[in-house]
Amino acid sequence: MPMSDNLVKMFSTFFYIGRWPAGPGTAASLAGALLAVILHQTGLLYIMVFTAVTVIGFMVCGRMEDILGEKDPGCVVIDEVSGILIAFFMLPLTWSTFWAAFFLFRAFDMFKIYPAGQFEKIGGSQGIMMDDIVAGIYTFVVMQIAVRLVGII
Repeated sequence: MPMSDNLVKMFSTFFYIGRWPAGPGTAASLAGALLAVILHQTGLLYIMVFTAVTVIGFMVCGRMEDILGEKDPGCVVIDEVSGILIAFFMLPLTWSTFWAAFFLFRAFDMFKIYPAGQFEKIGGSQGIMMDDIVAGIYTFVVMQIAVRLVGII
């Protein structure tokens, strides 16, 4: 049974955070980071929530483009939540790691370092979701190196 347009709107905007008037992507990233903090010691539950957010994101982002009639609408922010959940995975949480990961993810998301920008060209759900997933992976790798190998932060 297909998902209703109302559910597509609710999920794609991550419970309407994407309707925030200024900086909806940043607001959703912050919401995702706070969700990561809440879940950070739950292991399997963290993975299950990330998987659910990501699968739902792939299901709804392209439909939201169709509903609104525009490519990669700014109100679609479930992709930011998925990406930042990757960024925060297994990260020891301190104030400095929280803010470093948050701002690093936002930078990777905005600058779309190769191949992230290439994914955006695909369009539809894949294009919307994959550039943020790549930004999350970049952030995860940099933060894990900074924390575990180099010992900074």
